[in-house]
Amino acid sequence: MRPKVTRGKKLRYGIAALLAACLAPCAGAQEDAAAYVRLDVYPPQVTLHWRGQTQRLVAVATRADGVTQDVTDEVAWGSDAEGVQVEGGLVRAAGAGAARVRAELGGLSAELDLQAASDNAAPPTSFCCDVMPVLTRAGCNSGGCHGSSRGKDGFRMSLFGFDPAGDHFRLTREEATRRVNLALPEESLVLKKATGAVPHTGGKLFDQDSQYYQALRDWIAGGAANDVADALAVESVELFPPRIVLEGAGAEQRLVAVAHYSDGTSRDVTPLAVFQSNNEGSAAIAPSGVVTSVRRGEAFVMARFDTHTVGSQTLVLPAGDPFEPSADPPANYIDRLVTDKLDTLRVRPSGVADDETFLRRVTVDLVGRLPTPEEREAFLADESPQKRSDKIDALVEAPAFADLWAHRWAELLLVRTENNRVDYKPMFLYHQWLKEQIDSGRPLDEMIHDLLAASGSSFENPAVNFYQVDPDPKKIAENVAQSLLGIRVQCAQCHNHPFDRWTMDDYYGFTAYFSQIGRKTTDDYREWVVYNRGSGDATNPVTGKKLDPKPLGGDAAEVGKRDRRSVVADWVTSPENPYFATSVANRVWASLFGVGIVEPVDDVRVSNPPSNPELFEALGAKLVEYDFDTRQLVRDICNSHTYQRSGETNASNAEDLRNFSHAVPRRMGAEVLLDCVCQVTESPEKLPGLPLGAHAVQVADGRAGNYFLTTFGRSKRETVCACESRSDPTLSQALHLLNGGSVHGKAYGSKLAPDLWAAQGNDPAKVIDAFYVRCLTRLPTEAERAKLTALVADSNDKVGALRDVLWALLNSREFLFNH
Repeated sequence: MRPKVTRGKKLRYGIAALLAACLAPCAGAQEDAAAYVRLDVYPPQVTLHWRGQTQRLVAVATRADGVTQDVTDEVAWGSDAEGVQVEGGLVRAAGAGAARVRAELGGLSAELDLQAASDNAAPPTSFCCDVMPVLTRAGCNSGGCHGSSRGKDGFRMSLFGFDPAGDHFRLTREEATRRVNLALPEESLVLKKATGAVPHTGGKLFDQDSQYYQALRDWIAGGAANDVADALAVESVELFPPRIVLEGAGAEQRLVAVAHYSDGTSRDVTPLAVFQSNNEGSAAIAPSGVVTSVRRGEAFVMARFDTHTVGSQTLVLPAGDPFEPSADPPANYIDRLVTDKLDTLRVRPSGVADDETFLRRVTVDLVGRLPTPEEREAFLADESPQKRSDKIDALVEAPAFADLWAHRWAELLLVRTENNRVDYKPMFLYHQWLKEQIDSGRPLDEMIHDLLAASGSSFENPAVNFYQVDPDPKKIAENVAQSLLGIRVQCAQCHNHPFDRWTMDDYYGFTAYFSQIGRKTTDDYREWVVYNRGSGDATNPVTGKKLDPKPLGGDAAEVGKRDRRSVVADWVTSPENPYFATSVANRVWASLFGVGIVEPVDDVRVSNPPSNPELFEALGAKLVEYDFDTRQLVRDICNSHTYQRSGETNASNAEDLRNFSHAVPRRMGAEVLLDCVCQVTESPEKLPGLPLGAHAVQVADGRAGNYFLTTFGRSKRETVCACESRSDPTLSQALHLLNGGSVHGKAYGSKLAPDLWAAQGNDPAKVIDAFYVRCLTRLPTEAERAKLTALVADSNDKVGALRDVLWALLNSREFLFNH
């Protein structure tokens, strides 16, 4: 392409701008353009590799308030080179060379680089690069069609194309001359069914004049070649624009997907990608990749192509809603990032909770108990502006903090007895080791490294019991990925993950790290020795290929003669690992808010993105900066206004459950709830394996417990899934609260009511006040006090009536929930 002279460029830009102004709605376009502060064009770089290749472009204008608008059809497109044309958002080049493509709108402009090698001939139609994407885009290999395990109507394909070699065989060798007719391509059954020319359970999928039909026909006409062995690999996929902010219902934004291949070429795969939205109620997306706003909210719109899934964050704001950003100064980086997101959503955060609410919330969260009346009185009397920070520091350093967080890690690391593998003694030693690690303040990365690399006796090095709970290398790999990295790779055991990047090679490459674990017993039947056998491989069952150890998302690692588990321990706990720090930080966050920034916390994937990506990354970076000191991260979170917000909502944040604009009540976990009931009633519980008066969070064995703990959803530690610990209400819970021994029995069987009755001089109002402070960390309102005092006064059995009050408080939602 030959650059044009400056005068010619100005003339062409001027003509294009004049035509755009004449064809567009003049007044509205001028008003809109005047409101824009930035113009962007995507993709920022375009390469056309052969004659006839095109690339979709999209122009996005941004207003001062962050709202974006698709202005692809409104901008004036131009270029500094001959032969470059942009029509309908589609760019093509007549010759080879470099050029700058420019878009102009209302005084704003944006440019992109274009490289064209248009003298090259188009590559032949490829089974892997052209045909398989068509079959996936049409849904032929989806789970509801031929991709099911049994196939459909006598024809089976691999789910989402994870086995292209097998798919080629079934297309071309089964039902010879019917599915694929090399002599008469148009008579091929695969074409006739897809176009509705013959009956097809899946219906008509595309027309004869579509690019999908043309790709399949050209491949068949060219001999239906099998290029699986040497086909280009898709190395990455990009989706543009990366972020969308729409205002009002019915606003639209088109998307563009670009795939990058192993030979350095790129292609516009927008027509071949499968588009989805994780929230159609806020942002719907058409098969063509056009996003349409529906109602206020946020969504993540995704494009899936080959084994890659990429997405764009999409926010939908109400039209005509005046908004003033919060003027409250942030307490730390957490508040700044949360407020930035809320301002974009036009959501006003709630104010900071009062001292009593804060004290109860932080005490339950950090040490798993309620504040004592003495702690409440001292905290309210403290006039220091740093008293909340001081209280957080005191709780984080308390022994009960280690008990509670050891309990949380014991759930994650499956501390439990297991018949013929983990007896009570090694299990108990495993739990004690875990508690000592946390109590001593040992950096988390060092603790996890020792766990993953552990070898030796289950008595002398209790961390090896992690490998005894489930000896299957595949299960170990799945547990490590899910518990420590937040990644669920289970799908990739049988087929490529449909909603994430993980392939079967990724799965078995990661499993290879744990394929050489050896085990043997000693003279004591309870003791096992875990060691490195030095042999053993992981094999992809589809290809039959033995895979070298490879970290998830990385390249094959140099292992040499080292224990493979030591190598993977280095990678998992490395500060450069993109998953470990953010996953742990997200779990810490979820334990304090009841919901993670990624939720579920153990399902981090492209199609389940963080509600606040910047916050998600910042917390992970801070954990690395703090040398994996989780206590310091807990301090950061609890000192933020975000954590300390009130649960009282306003009109803008009443429906917000994912952006932390207000506190959301969450039911206490089973162990913490039982400990709080025992604390309030002064009635200790006898727990398995522990002396009378021990706390439920100190129970070591995941298989131990009692009826209360089971009823209220205690984790059995059978899997690493976060869903093991449940907080959903059940009828059994309601009945147990009303009549069970743990609540009813303690409320009516303890000496608390008669002792307080005597200590308070037979004054029912004072006893009721004491009950409220013990249970709710607040005094009753005047109305509550008056009603309850009258209830006691009308009773002949004053102490019995007071026990009724205590029982009612223990059954109240305000007691059962942390808020």
